[in-house]
Amino acid sequence: MTTQELIAQIHKKQSFLCIGLDTDLEKIPPHLLEEEDPIFAFNKAIIDATHHLCVAYKPNTAFYEAYGIKGWQALGKTISYLNENHPEIFTIADAKRGDIGNTSTRYAKAFFEEFGFDSITIAPYMGKDSVEPFLAFKDKHTILLALTSNEGAYDFQTQKVDGVALYKKVLQTSLSYENAHNLMYVVGATKASYLGDIRKIIPDGFLLVPGVGAQGGSLKEVCHYGMNRNVGLLVNSSRGIIYASKDTDFASKAALKAEELQQQMQEELKSLG
Repeated sequence: MTTQELIAQIHKKQSFLCIGLDTDLEKIPPHLLEEEDPIFAFNKAIIDATHHLCVAYKPNTAFYEAYGIKGWQALGKTISYLNENHPEIFTIADAKRGDIGNTSTRYAKAFFEEFGFDSITIAPYMGKDSVEPFLAFKDKHTILLALTSNEGAYDFQTQKVDGVALYKKVLQTSLSYENAHNLMYVVGATKASYLGDIRKIIPDGFLLVPGVGAQGGSLKEVCHYGMNRNVGLLVNSSRGIIYASKDTDFASKAALKAEELQQQMQEELKSLG
């Protein structure tokens, strides 16, 4: 998917909502455990109920890897279902990969070609030759971890190197990478006040913003500091939507939570005209 196609979907749906499919068998409604593939059954129901309210889905691969081959199969069925039924929706493999040379290329082939994801999250710590193999794939997007929402982010990301915060170094350096136009960046909603400085470095880039909802991030603050002329935001909510209910009405309750955020986003989009 191209960036322009993503922008078009945002305006069409009046939403920049990304729904995280962090599917945990210990948290899904108990009646689904009787299904042949409870993970896929849960994901399909969530997708069917919410696809008109969001522009992206983000499965966190750890929640699938934890169940071995059955988890990987459920992930494959989920992404195939999305690509076949809702090809206009942007898909994110939240895999946080990052290794050098041929290893990165194989990771990229796995998620971009074998699974068919539009994008993948990448840890940039190993530098240029760990990122550029992902950027070599046409119309695929590499989402670098820049400033995350967890408490440990302060251990390294905000520490200064030659007087410049490390996360700013990551942003600045990444702009020199080949095919840098395919980059996006993770910036946690709980770090919304940093978005002004981030936008000075990457005024036109897309930001994937987790942390709205269960982690306490403010959508209004994220939009105030982070929205650009092309919107430039994918705001993710996972637990706050998909686990809105553990009863048989879980999908409809998830849709109500998603609609709440979509309506707030529609109001924010009005400011762009």
